[in-house]
Amino acid sequence: MFDLIAKNATLPDGQTGMDIACKDGKIAAIEAGITAEAKDVIDAGGNLVSPPFIDPHFHMDATLSLGRPRMNVSGTLLEGIALWGELKPVQTVDEIVERAMRYCDLAVSKGMGAIRSHVDTCDDTLKGVEALLEVRDKVKDYLDLQLVAFPQDGLLRSPTALENTKRALDLGVDVVGGIPHFERTMADGAQSVRISCELAAERGLMVDVHCDESDDPLSRHIETLAYETQRLGLQGRVTGSHLTSMHSMDNYYVSKLIPLILEAGVHAIPNPLINIMLQGRHDSYPKRRGQTRVPELRDAGVTVGFGSDCMMDPWYSLGKADMLDVAFMGLHVAQLSSRADMAWCFDAVTVNSAQIMGLEGYGVETGCNANFVLLQAKDKIEAIRLRAHRLAVVRQGKIIARSQPVKTELLTGDAARSLDEAQTAT
Repeated sequence: MFDLIAKNATLPDGQTGMDIACKDGKIAAIEAGITAEAKDVIDAGGNLVSPPFIDPHFHMDATLSLGRPRMNVSGTLLEGIALWGELKPVQTVDEIVERAMRYCDLAVSKGMGAIRSHVDTCDDTLKGVEALLEVRDKVKDYLDLQLVAFPQDGLLRSPTALENTKRALDLGVDVVGGIPHFERTMADGAQSVRISCELAAERGLMVDVHCDESDDPLSRHIETLAYETQRLGLQGRVTGSHLTSMHSMDNYYVSKLIPLILEAGVHAIPNPLINIMLQGRHDSYPKRRGQTRVPELRDAGVTVGFGSDCMMDPWYSLGKADMLDVAFMGLHVAQLSSRADMAWCFDAVTVNSAQIMGLEGYGVETGCNANFVLLQAKDKIEAIRLRAHRLAVVRQGKIIARSQPVKTELLTGDAARSLDEAQTAT
């Protein structure tokens, strides 16, 4: 007897009419017409079963803090950083835990399976680190939470940031972070990248650096990050997040830069919602989009995953923990309009981001962890188009969230008619 069978599912590769059988937390079989009994059965109704959504870039210590102690009036990155600096001294560990737990519950209901969250290490009390380590333990049975030691005010610019970052890693934070473009000089920025990478090499950890989150085309710390990755043998363990300055760089320089990124095995995480909101604030018209060169990086062979970055915090006052919103925005900003492009955007919030985070047992395949999401859509493109309703969320072969299909009853004309958005345009 199986623990769970999802019947008549459409798989991410397009196969239809498939049954997914789960046993002991793993996917035990995927085939048509499984007749064995199960403790629980889901009728997928021909809808898409996807591996969990993955958010490879988020700030959970700040989430749901919107308006405290004030609003970001200018809407800029720098005012957001200043506002966060005002909040850090007055918030408590319990407050951070409470907000983060609310966010995690919402994210799981949206089909999220893993989140990589940066946590500020420039507060000498390390309240955020203490809080998110507690949250990581609380949610471990239903959500993978990976933490990045992130010196928000600059690894070298903030006097105690380096020692605090080492303390955070000693406490069990998973990944080494950085923010070179916020250091006082380009030279300091390059040195901070070197230090972050050396810390990771010494400790056997991954690196995820906020890199060149700027409209300045001369912010080129990604070049240093690629160099240090190769020098220290960190290929495949390093990520450059944001990379927005690349949008404004000279084309000839980028023609050299992208092959260097690929050669070093550095991953890229654009954050479409936040990049399009914060960048280009000093432009009149024409106004730059701000998002990095997603199609060019992807086509060169760089692994690219979309992150959400923020929700209702000093930098972004919207959001609902929905990675399909992120994919939808990324698709538009990068003009990824072909059928293959749109399907790839779904991969950017699932398999690509899982690869960046180094998740094991991920996917809808026999032998993988029995973690998946049933969406009210027939394929990846329709899922993005509709930001599809989540019908069921499964973790380790157990249903942890479910809801009824969304339908609207039209009361016009001679008789009421049921409208299913997913089928209206097919």
